[in-house]
This record gives sequence, structure tokens and C-alpha cells, in this order.
Amino acid sequence: MMTAVTSFKCDPVALAILQRQLNHITLQMGTIMTRTARSPIFSQSHDFSCFLSDRHGSTVAQADGLPIHSGGGGFGVRAVLRDFGGDIHPGDVFLLSDPYEAGGNHLPDWKMIEPVFVDGVHVGFSSNLAHQSDIGGGAAGTYNTAATEIFHEGIRLPVLRLIEKGKRRDDLWRLLLLNSRTPDLMEGDLGAMLGTTRVGADRMASVIGELGLEQGLAYLDELLNYGDRRMRQALAKMPEGVWTGYDMSDNDCFSRVDVETHVKVTKSSDTITFDFTGTSPQIRGFKNSSLANTYSCVYVALASFLPEDIPRNEGAFRAVSIVAPEGTTVNAMAPAPMTMNTMFPAQDIMNACWDALAKIQPENACAGWGKSSYPVSSGRNLAGERFVLYHWHSSQGGGAINGRDGFSMISHQTTLGGLTIPNVEGYEHAYPIKIHRQEMRCDAAGAGEFRGGPGVDYEVETLVPVENNSRGEGLHRQTGCGVNGGDWGAKGELKLIETASGQAVECPQYGLMQLGPFRLSMSSAAGGGWGSPFDRDPDAVLRDVRDGLVSPSAALEAYGVEISSDGKRVASLRAREGRTPRTSSAVA
Repeated sequence: MMTAVTSFKCDPVALAILQRQLNHITLQMGTIMTRTARSPIFSQSHDFSCFLSDRHGSTVAQADGLPIHSGGGGFGVRAVLRDFGGDIHPGDVFLLSDPYEAGGNHLPDWKMIEPVFVDGVHVGFSSNLAHQSDIGGGAAGTYNTAATEIFHEGIRLPVLRLIEKGKRRDDLWRLLLLNSRTPDLMEGDLGAMLGTTRVGADRMASVIGELGLEQGLAYLDELLNYGDRRMRQALAKMPEGVWTGYDMSDNDCFSRVDVETHVKVTKSSDTITFDFTGTSPQIRGFKNSSLANTYSCVYVALASFLPEDIPRNEGAFRAVSIVAPEGTTVNAMAPAPMTMNTMFPAQDIMNACWDALAKIQPENACAGWGKSSYPVSSGRNLAGERFVLYHWHSSQGGGAINGRDGFSMISHQTTLGGLTIPNVEGYEHAYPIKIHRQEMRCDAAGAGEFRGGPGVDYEVETLVPVENNSRGEGLHRQTGCGVNGGDWGAKGELKLIETASGQAVECPQYGLMQLGPFRLSMSSAAGGGWGSPFDRDPDAVLRDVRDGLVSPSAALEAYGVEISSDGKRVASLRAREGRTPRTSSAVA
């Protein structure tokens, strides 16, 4: 029996070193996953997250991964403790995914969790949360746009003991592979996940062992306490009061209907509460959020608003309370489908939180990112092998912040850029496609002192028949909102043309389509601007014109900046609305 540390005195230097060590372990885990996983979704796009937890299931380190995973990882670990507490042994590895029964965020994200032991004492967990290429269900690639209940979305995993005291359960292993359209990829990916959790567990045990068992456990507790103190210090500097935020979707995956996300943010002393009362009831389609996913969305929104040096562990969120009414899109009840939730309503939740937070401290406001519109295509390549292709090369533009333009093209807002856009040439080698065009859009970015990201014009040709899975959230209206006087980014556009007939094919906003070889032309949604466009540096406007991101006519109309006929300098500035625009330095 381990006794509690008496007269523990924390050395702040040792604490900082421990945090760096644990962060480095998760980075090493991520490198191993990238280099050993079979699926391009991992090896090229990094759709996974590695993290370490204490013995109670609270995340203490996650330096490698996606922000949308960071706040929800602890739910799964605590589900392991709930179901197997007192029956956890060295060499065990657990696997789970279900959002209703196992603390998952959505079914494709499988959590591999390995306990960490030092001298026979359980001290923590090493985990890898990774989005599988295919888990069965009604559509290849895990996203079934026709789903009306979770049973349509693929295999549901409660907390399972995949490895028992070092021995793999082969019957369970075969069950998992049998429920995937790409079992060869899954087998390699699961092996890579097991390798990462093994390395993470070994290294975490070594670090804690070097500190001494009791001292190491005390320092893990103190990491969470430090995160709590830093967050409360930041919150204490914010004004007290109540503010509201809002965002919405224009569909429920089957019809055009307003689906609203409302939040009331109450800041009191060194605590903050996010209350989603008033949010729309859960919907028929698969854009409902699990509780773990909603918590993660709020954490990402708040963390991206506050100073970046606040620790990203669960201790930092002890001061945060969340009210998510049951039966709404932010806390759906079974058997509502929810595979799309890490994108939508996740971005809606983040935007509503950002909307409220911007009213508290406008200087820290984040402009909205364009909502993604790209489809997923699946089929068999020329060798007859199954593939699942995400058209990530048509990703949207990011929103601007104070001091920086929005990213020109980037992955979903909920990943904050953590999802890597693969290399075009590598994609053409891996899939039966030919990419004809990928270039930044012109006159699409939300204008502002700092403009939004413009998104891209993208054209690709599939060379084989496919099942095309459309999910066009950013197609029918502008979605990248501007802040502090900035403009909204442009909406997206999408067109499908069958290669054989040359005929255009009407593409639903959400839906599955069986197509022969086809050509996809798409303009992704753009991000919003920050601040008044008339405060933008004229030299920056000139640079955007030269780069093809802004036309000369838009420079004059949106920014009040007139470009010379040769396009080489600012010829004059036009005062608008009684304001005198800033003058430019000479630009040759």
C-alpha cells in the first residue's frame, strides 16, 4: 500500500522540466504513429492525438495532436476506470469509441489506452485517439450522410480489453477487422497505435520512476494544480458579467432548416460558465454532439482566446463550468447519430463561444473560419483495392486575429491547423485521381485590418467510379464571420461533371451518390476579417493585389486603396465615410 507524500514541497523548476518531459513523450508517440501507420489519414494528415493522463484519468500532457481531441480525451480514460477499476494490470490495453457508453466523441475516433505502472503501482495512462479509415456502417469512410441513428454509423465499441496482461485477444482483433471495409489498413493502424501507447507508457514510467514513486505522483497532481492556478489568474483579469453568443447551421442533413447554437457566458471572479440553454433540439441527421465533444469544443474556444502559455491540461479547466441541456445538439440522447460532430456542430459551438468572448475582450477576438464543403470519395483503384479519399486539398480559409491575417487554406477550425493537408503529388500517387488546379481564390477573403484566408479554387478528376459523399456546410451562405468591423468571407461553390457524358450532376448539400469517373470543381469557403478594412496597411493591400488575392477594383471598393495602372504602387487613397485612410510608404 502506497502512503501519501508528507511535507511535499514543489520545486517549480522540476515541475517545468516534468511538463516538458511529458510533452516530449507525446511528441515522440506522434512521430512513431506518423511513420508506422498504414492509412494516409494518419501518415500524411495526422488525424490522431497522443496524450498522457494521471491515475485518475485527467489529461496531464498533450503536445501532439488535434485541439478538438484535447478536451475530450479524459472522458474515455475515466470510462476505463469506471468499467475496469480494480482490475487493471501491467500489459493491459483498452479500446473504446462509443459516445454514449464509453466517453467517446464520435464512433470513428478509437481510443487506445494503456495503463502505466511503476514498481507495480498504477500511476497513469498512455493513450492514442485516432480516426479510423473505415468502421463499417452505411457509407465507406465512416461518414454516412443518410444516418438517422447511431446504428447506421458503424461498429460501436464499449470499453474493451484488447490486450490482457500482454496477450492480444485474437477473437476481438478479428471482430474489429471484420467490421471494416479496409481491414489491411486497420490492422496496420491498430498495430501503430499499440506501438505508440507502449512507448508512451514505458517513457512515462521511466520519468515518474526517476522522480521516485511518491514524489512523481505528487508532481503529477501539481501539474494539474498549476494549470488551475494559471487559468484562474487569466480569468481574474477579465471583466465580470454575462454575455451571449450565437451561430447556426442552415440544414439538418436532409432539409433546409435553421439549427441554432446559443450560449450564455457568465464570468464571475476566477470562474467562467458556458450555458447552452436555448440551443436547438437534437436533429435527425448526424450533426449532433456528444458531451465529450462539446466539452472539448468549449475548451478549444477558450484556450485559443487566452494566453498561449496557459498549460493545456485538464487542471486548467477546473474553473470552467458547462451547461449542456440533454436532448439538444450539444448533448444528444441515444440513439441520435453524431459522426459529423467533430466538424459540425463543433465549429458552431466554437463560433458561439468566440462570439460571446469577443464581447468581453474585443482585442482577443477570433474571426470565423470558413466552414468546410469538400466531399469524400470512395471506391476501388485500378488494382481493385479499396480506397477512401478525403478531398482535403479544397479546404477552407482561416479567420483573422489581431496582428495576423487568416491562414489562406487550412484544415477545420476545430483542429486549429493541426490536421495536415497532404502533398498533391503524393495524393495522386496514392489514389486514382488527377488534380488539375489548386490556387488561392481572388476577392473571397473577408476584408479587414487583418484579412481572412481566401480559401482555394480546386479541380480534380477521379479516374474510376466512386461513391461520392457530399457534406457542404459552407456552400449556401457565408460562414466565416468577421469581427470588430471585419467583413465575412465568401461562401463556397461546388460543381460535379461526369467525365463520360460531360453533364453536370446536381450535388446535394449532404448525401451519397454513385458516380462514374467525374470532375469536381470547387471553391472553398473563406475566412472572416478582423478590424476595419480602412485600417489595413496599404502596402499589405498592394501585396495582396500583386499576389492575386485581391483585385484592383476590390482594393478600391473594400479598402479604399487605389492601385496604379501598372499594378506596382499605391497611386492614391480615397477617403470614405468621412475617414482619411492611412497613407502608404513608397512601394516600387
